[in-house]
Amino acid sequence: MAIYFTSDTHFGDPRILRLDRRPFPDLASHDAALITNWNAVVSADDTVWHLGDFALGPSDVRVAEILGGLAGIKHLIRGNNDGPGTLAAPGWASVAHYAEVTVEERRLVLCHYAFRTWNGIGRGALNLHGHSHGQLRPMPKQYDVGVDAQGFAPVTLPAILASRRRSKSAPDAEPSPQRRRLST
Repeated sequence: MAIYFTSDTHFGDPRILRLDRRPFPDLASHDAALITNWNAVVSADDTVWHLGDFALGPSDVRVAEILGGLAGIKHLIRGNNDGPGTLAAPGWASVAHYAEVTVEERRLVLCHYAFRTWNGIGRGALNLHGHSHGQLRPMPKQYDVGVDAQGFAPVTLPAILASRRRSKSAPDAEPSPQRRRLST
């Protein structure tokens, strides 16, 4: 049983292809690829923390269908684009604005938004966030888990930590293979 993190899937949001220049020909392909990528790494017994902006635009019925089609035990940390239909969709194990959890003996502070400081920062706690779509300059102990920054699929804590080590070894290099990985 693994624990995964993701954010900013923006299912059903037609703006996302244009604003973030996501490499999909249309919204249907975008949504299908993110669902496929999610289910390729997450099993039914795994836990996924979705750090906000799950969906915007589709009907409440479609949001429930998408959520029901995603593997794992799913927790939502509310994002600025998560409306009533997303928040009330059946299938969330929990819905909150903020959470503190321990994974692999690391204290994690989870929120949709990046913090400048957070509870436990001086004792090694990490801040996992979304919202910035891979556009914020990384800070120590802080990680963007959004699909734009993490290869369009949920990722584990070891993969998140490794992504920073890879970027330090090649600061001017192309995005990592994980970021370029797509399912079409």
